[in-house]
Amino acid sequence: MRLRKILYSYYTAVSWFLLNNLIAHFPSRHLRHWGLKLFGVKFGGTYSLYAGFHIRNPKGLFIDAGCSIGPKVLLDARKGLKIGKSVVIAYEAIIWTLHHDYNDVNFKTIGEPVVLEDYAWICSRAIVLPGVKIGKGAVVASGAVVTKDVPPYAIVGGVPAKIIGYREKKEYSYKAEMSVAHII
Repeated sequence: MRLRKILYSYYTAVSWFLLNNLIAHFPSRHLRHWGLKLFGVKFGGTYSLYAGFHIRNPKGLFIDAGCSIGPKVLLDARKGLKIGKSVVIAYEAIIWTLHHDYNDVNFKTIGEPVVLEDYAWICSRAIVLPGVKIGKGAVVASGAVVTKDVPPYAIVGGVPAKIIGYREKKEYSYKAEMSVAHII
């Protein structure tokens, strides 16, 4: 049993290194996609994922069609992360599904899945905490820290994030356009 734990910890460390230090920086989006599939990420269609991302537990991650995920984005899928259709996650945004229980004497980890519904937009350097559901078409402003669910089409900002407005309800149709920028 102890040997199994040791081997699993080595496997996890090597996998993490390969995914986040090699595959995340491949110059080809096709190679990045192949690497992500190899590590267990599930996809619902074509998407755009810039180089330099960081993923924790790729097997818990689902990315639907039309998504655009910017560089240096951290996607924590240890408790499950579902990214809906045509979601935009901008530069250096962080999505957490696991954190430490500050009331536990051993500082153990706790968490819940995160869901980003269709057409949501997570702006640069925003942080989404465990257990949060971002509603359809909602916008999280740059630098916001989201601690509670965000209703559909709401615009939230601040620390902690509060509703600061509402987006027009439309049938949005984002397209993940591929360009030279996607291979850098």
